[in-house]
Amino acid sequence: MDWLNNLFFGTGIAHCIFVFSIVITVGVILGRIKIAGVNLGITWVLFVGIIASHFGMRIEGASLDFLKEFGLVLFVYSIGLQVGPSFFSSFKKAGLRMNSVAMTVVFAGVALTLLIHYFSGIPMPTMVGIMSGAVTNTPGLGAAQQAYSDIKAAGEPTIALGYAVAYPLGVIGVIASFILLKLVFRINFKGELDGIKKREGLKAGAHRMTLQVENPSLYGRKIEDVLALADQRYFVISRVCRSGGKIEIACADTILEKGDKVLVVCDNKDVQFVNAFIGNRIEMEWQKLDSELEARRIMITNPEINGKTLGKLGLYGGFSFNITRVNRAGIDLVAHANLELQMGDRVTAVGTGSAIKNVEKILGNSMLRLRQPNLIPIFLGIFFGVLVGSIPFAIPGIPQPIKLGLAGGPLIVSILISRFGPKFKLVTYTTVSANLMVREIGIALFLAGVGLGAGQDFVSTVIDGGGYKWIGYGAVITVVPVIVAALLGRLVFKFDYFTLIGILSGSTTNPPALAYSNATANNDMPAVGYATVYPLSMFMRVLSAQLLVIFFV
Repeated sequence: MDWLNNLFFGTGIAHCIFVFSIVITVGVILGRIKIAGVNLGITWVLFVGIIASHFGMRIEGASLDFLKEFGLVLFVYSIGLQVGPSFFSSFKKAGLRMNSVAMTVVFAGVALTLLIHYFSGIPMPTMVGIMSGAVTNTPGLGAAQQAYSDIKAAGEPTIALGYAVAYPLGVIGVIASFILLKLVFRINFKGELDGIKKREGLKAGAHRMTLQVENPSLYGRKIEDVLALADQRYFVISRVCRSGGKIEIACADTILEKGDKVLVVCDNKDVQFVNAFIGNRIEMEWQKLDSELEARRIMITNPEINGKTLGKLGLYGGFSFNITRVNRAGIDLVAHANLELQMGDRVTAVGTGSAIKNVEKILGNSMLRLRQPNLIPIFLGIFFGVLVGSIPFAIPGIPQPIKLGLAGGPLIVSILISRFGPKFKLVTYTTVSANLMVREIGIALFLAGVGLGAGQDFVSTVIDGGGYKWIGYGAVITVVPVIVAALLGRLVFKFDYFTLIGILSGSTTNPPALAYSNATANNDMPAVGYATVYPLSMFMRVLSAQLLVIFFV
């Protein structure tokens, strides 16, 4: 039975694959178990790896490093592809206030890490691991390990040990903070929901309404001229009902007359302006009146459309239809001429059946195309990500040049590619399931590698090396910044409770906390807050972990 013993405790490629498979399988199974409605998810892979390594199931250095680092690259790159489209828009208007609260959590955590480092004497690499575990930020752990390896040309197991020790309370501490905030602020869910409903009209998205043309300045004008008068307020006139009851598809040359009834689609924030600009709102059942016309959602699957604006497509020549909305990532956008289309967008087209069929031919509307694996942006992005991550940046006063590493480089490149790739005709669309598969494989490989590398010294470090104190330090780094930021968000920025706990979940990059927030709120407000701050928070978590190691090691 030597062959079986070699699989468990030997060396070689078969042993490496075998051990990784066992660790990931058991970890994923345990991650599905909930205790008091909370689970640790994929992080169980880390703990199973530690246990396996403690009992002698170890991997030789080169193979372990390759699988661990390649998993990290896949993980952070898939995150960048996911958050990239919304990364830059998250700095606008309300997003700026949300990100201010999130950055308070990040910077307060870094400040506490420095304070504990100076007063306790714990080495900074260990403290960075504790900090990453306290905020459940695995990419930060990877960034810290990579930065330390670049500086010292060697690994530091206490980074992973600190992460593993602090992680459980990192999950529980955030959720406990949410419960405490609810009690302190005496949150009434019904009152919070009423406040949200009052602000519903200010939310981003598209609004559909019927108006009667009553502005004398618009009489006898073409629709394209009317839109030009709107002073950068984007709206679409979809259909026009004349005084005799005749309904027309609106086009650029359509002339508006007094008393015309128009179906308008505009941004929610511009509803009042458009209403005052055109005329009074009326109720009208268009579907009963225009039986010859139909509205259909068409998915963009033609790669040639990717990155083009609606105005440059030349769709409208000879076709009796209009495009009113574009749905992207679940949000309806107004279909104005300057809007850039992307693979996977769903456009709402209104017109005759034959016209819409012609539009389908141009835009694609083939799910088969979207299901095809699109590997070019992934591996091209990883190529450039590793390249950028390897570039040394010399900073005066620092003896060692700074590198973004295998965590920072791919993350930045993936954000840029997903956001600006369509401008250069690069198809960056990836199905949600495909992105999630790549991300989960990456994080599983990384956590298994970290656990297998750290497990040999885990027990002795915790029991004999004072590692039990790390649990308390991690709890402080978890709870205190969340409480401080919550006070800022509630008392200064006046965020509702549901949005606030979503922001705090995103600032700690904590999926279990988000799951708890969604279950508590029973609405999508926590998810909105989480998605708004997650991109910047993730980026700053990775960057701060690297900088702490570079400056204080």
